[in-house]
Formats: sequence, structure tokens, C-alpha cells
Amino acid sequence: MNALMSALPPGMHVFERGWLSSNNILFCSAQENVIIDTGYLNHAPQTLNLVQQTLQGAPLHRILNTHLHSDHCGGNALLQQHYGSHTSVPIFEREKVEKWDTTQLSYQATGQRCEQFSLHGTISPGDTFLLGEREWQALSAPGHDPHSLIFYCAEEQILISADALWERGFGVIFPELDGKSGFAEARATLELIASLAVRLVIPGHGAIFSDCASALQYAFSRVAYLEAEPMRNAHNAMKVMLKFLLLDRQSIVLDELPTLLESIPLFVNANERFMQRSTTALAHWVTQQLVQSGVARVENGVLLNRDFH
Repeated sequence: MNALMSALPPGMHVFERGWLSSNNILFCSAQENVIIDTGYLNHAPQTLNLVQQTLQGAPLHRILNTHLHSDHCGGNALLQQHYGSHTSVPIFEREKVEKWDTTQLSYQATGQRCEQFSLHGTISPGDTFLLGEREWQALSAPGHDPHSLIFYCAEEQILISADALWERGFGVIFPELDGKSGFAEARATLELIASLAVRLVIPGHGAIFSDCASALQYAFSRVAYLEAEPMRNAHNAMKVMLKFLLLDRQSIVLDELPTLLESIPLFVNANERFMQRSTTALAHWVTQQLVQSGVARVENGVLLNRDFH
């Protein structure tokens, strides 16, 4: 167990997941039990089990989502079915959820899955919440996702940073893949975080960490590196997205990979915009990238997942 877990205030629990599912943050108090982010659909039963073990029969009153990528809200539906939890999402995502527009919500574009869930409220930047008997504020954190939020507790100097800041980097800057601005927004979000007094960071993926300054230094340099040659962001996005699919499926037949990539708009659009390779060549390239990075292997014509830490 991460030693920093003991530095959390009473009633605050962090379920460190992995790269298929986001971390979950559960706040327990006499007044209300609230979870921030719920992981990916495949892991929804695990998420429910973790919540049940902690709540010991108590209700889960609310679900809050930092953003609506599938790895952060894929457990919403199951938790709602079990607990009837009131669920709130970033305010600019409201219409997409109400219409359940899987194209605008990115699930169709990425080839990922998310079970439809009910919407009960929205979260705006600047909103404050009483979570675990302490005040938290939602802050706008565009870059990785234009409508993403992060949550900050000034009293405890704790930041829930979602995919805006990890110990080594941040999430893919998706807007830039579509020709929209994202690097400037990511930098502005990092500058916002740098202005806060932060004792602990709870990232969307990875362990809790305390050296926010070093994480920010690396993240600023990473933004500059990607911005200097935007194709780097596209390359990273395609590698990350194939790894995600591999985490989800565990194996992909190589002969089927070109057809799979052709069915996923993110790969099609990024390839057309930045690489202009045939789908077969793209499938070979991204496969080799994962194998060379040590996060996948090929056996008997099948791309297999390899766990990494």
C-alpha cells in the first residue's frame, strides 16, 4: 500500500486502479457518501465491490465525474443500479449525456464502451462541495479534455488532478488531434495547479504522490515537447489508445487489427491528419511501438497484452 494513503484525512479513501480504470476517490461521512470517478465498464463489478466493502451496507449518495472519458465513468450505471446514486457531470457535458450522444461523448470515436447512465445534476468550475466534512472546489482543467474538472481542498492541500497531471505527465491532448487548441489549455491548467498549495496529489491514474513541483516541471517540459512537433501527440495518442484496447480485450489477432483501426474514427482521423499511412502500415507501426515499449508482445499472429507498472 502507498504510504501516503495514511496522510489522507479521515473518511477519505482512494482506490488505486490502473490504466484501464481511473482511480476512485470515496468520501464517507455521517451526512453523505460520495465517489469521484468510477472506472471502466469492464471493471464496474470490481468498483462496486470496493465501494461495498468500504461502505459496509451504507448508501452511496452521490457520484461526481471529473470528465466523461470511458475510464472515468464506466462504473456509473452499475453503481446507480445498486445504490440509486445522484450523479453529476461537468456542466458542458449535460446535453451529451441527456441525449446519450456516443459520438460527442467520445465512445464511438475511440472504440470504447460505456453503459448509459442517468444524469441528475451538473458541476461548474468554482462550485464547492462538502466531501468528507471538508470543503472542496471544482476547478476548470482543459487540455486533455476541454471540459475536465479537478477538485481541490485548500484546508488539506489535496488535489484530485484527474488526467490533467500525473506523477509523470498527463493524459493525451485530444483536442489537438482534431485541429483544435489543446496545448495552450494544458499549459494554463498546469499553471493553475502551480498556483495552489498542494501537499498531496491524487492523479487519475497511478499512485498518490507528494512532489507536485517535480511533476509539474516534467509536465511543462512534456507540453513543450509535444507542441514543438504536434505529430508526437498523435503518435502518443495512437499508442495509448491501442494499449487501452489491448487492456480491455487482452488479445487482438494481428490480421484483424487493420479492420479494427478502420472502424475507430480516432485512428482514421489522426492517420489522415498526421501520418497518411495505409491502414495495414499503420497497424504494423503501432503494433511495433507497443512491442518495442515492452507493453505488448506478439505470439502466433496475436497481439497480447503485457502488464506494466
